[in-house]
Amino acid sequence: MACGLSSRLIASPATTQALMFRYTDIKHAPWYVVDADDKRRARLNCIAHLLSLIDYEDLTPPPLELPPRGRHESYVRPPLDEQTFVPQTY
Repeated sequence: MACGLSSRLIASPATTQALMFRYTDIKHAPWYVVDADDKRRARLNCIAHLLSLIDYEDLTPPPLELPPRGRHESYVRPPLDEQTFVPQTY
């Protein structure tokens, strides 16, 4: 009997979310829902959205003028078979 009663008293997560949105999604502090069927796109869309909410000005510095690169004749690169590389996943 207790199992049947508790299942009627506890709202489903979807119902709870809908109620929470109804009472707390206001113009001053809106909830944003992320369509996350594709996790990678969801993350990128979320990051892009958050960045779009922030006012900023471009502070890119002017390009640097570097002197020509010198060669060091004494440098010898170690053999490739003695180095540990990061796996090329992509």
